[in-house]
Amino acid sequence: MKTMPDHALPDKPLLLVVDDDPLLAETLGLALASDFDVVLSHSRPHSTQLLRQLRRPPDLALVDLGLPPCAHRPDEGFALISELAASSPQTKIVALSGQNDADNARHARTLGAVDFVAKPCPPETLLPLLHRALRYRSLDAAPTAEALIGNSPALHKLRTQLQQYADSPFPVLIEGESGSGKEIVARNGLHFATARRKHPFLALNCAAIAPSLVEATLFGHAKGAFTGASAARAGYFEEAGDGTLFLDEIGELPPELQAKLLRVLENGEYQRVGETQSRHSRARIVAATNRDLRKEVRAGRFRADLYHRLSVFTIDVPPLREMDDDKRLLLEHFRLHYSAQAMQAPFSRTADALTLWRGYTFPGNVRELRNIVIRLTARFPGQTVDAATLREELDLDDETPNASGTPPAGALSFVDTALQRLSQPEPFRLDRLLATTERSYIEAALRLAHGNVSQAARLLGINRTTLYHRMDTTARET
Repeated sequence: MKTMPDHALPDKPLLLVVDDDPLLAETLGLALASDFDVVLSHSRPHSTQLLRQLRRPPDLALVDLGLPPCAHRPDEGFALISELAASSPQTKIVALSGQNDADNARHARTLGAVDFVAKPCPPETLLPLLHRALRYRSLDAAPTAEALIGNSPALHKLRTQLQQYADSPFPVLIEGESGSGKEIVARNGLHFATARRKHPFLALNCAAIAPSLVEATLFGHAKGAFTGASAARAGYFEEAGDGTLFLDEIGELPPELQAKLLRVLENGEYQRVGETQSRHSRARIVAATNRDLRKEVRAGRFRADLYHRLSVFTIDVPPLREMDDDKRLLLEHFRLHYSAQAMQAPFSRTADALTLWRGYTFPGNVRELRNIVIRLTARFPGQTVDAATLREELDLDDETPNASGTPPAGALSFVDTALQRLSQPEPFRLDRLLATTERSYIEAALRLAHGNVSQAARLLGINRTTLYHRMDTTARET
């Protein structure tokens, strides 16, 4: 068991345990040490620091929802699950909470957790659950050239774009919500579908590396270039060779490194840290982000020239809510796939369960859908899942009254108000009005809910995941 990631044992899965109760964390660490190489953390900032130092991503993460500074609320735990799911997609996350709240469990799963455990949970109960989560990891890690699944117009548009851009040597920028499958698009649609499939596909999450290490990671370093550089090492650009370099979460790249990345994109030239010799990269660059980089450029947080270099071709990966019947096709694909992997009979579903499934928006996108299927496969092998059982797995919020946004009787209509404002001589900016209105309603809802995000989301008539995303967006724009 470790509190610092010095030497992970290669023959054991790496398990990150995040809990602010030192006695519980130590107890779990000791009990699980025979099966896992355990790394302990006590908070979200500390976990982020550890992840940047680890030599490999954790295979599993056991995350307590109640983390400081507000241990009585799940906000920090939810935020850490979101960060882990984005920065380390192969890590299987299990949420842990002393509050056995069904809403918290569903929301944790929506954000990327594969399962939820209520405290107290004895190690003999926890162990088989962790091994079950780990059992499905090998499939996700294996690269394939499998075609994208679905027949919706949105997916047809995506396939058309991939066919047009796949064989081009120019950079591609992939935009899409968290969990929508941007890396799958890059790997399957832009690498394995081309002649580059014979060469490496390297993926680097820019948000998961300490800013001080990004340059050395990308470009390599000479021996003695910095403390700890005991030998020269090639970077990702060099190791990618004639293949593809996938830069995920490109919007998180520090400003000082954006200029150096721009140089590589312009002429292919770069230097290892501590060297003066120029090297040349032949790799194709594919970048991805869940941010609106155009807004980041306007806000001065992302270089305009780098954005234009990266976005020679732009691909928009649609959210699952826009993919119509593809949700059913994905259900059938994963249902059969994971049952075959587990060597057990697949679960079936009733007609009302399928209706509920098709109507659900899947705010966590394909990642959420896949995790739901994995849990159903593990819990109900060869059994029939009805709507009531499925509802327990979905992050459904209550309907709110007057959700249409219709103004009260006697009030000016929205059109009348707009006519009055646009008739004034002062310049008008729709984007600014919409942003201000959104921030105001979010602040008002949080005040009325006394900081309870779930209640605030219900007041606004949106999903908690959507509210978290909009809170993050508005915070960056202020």
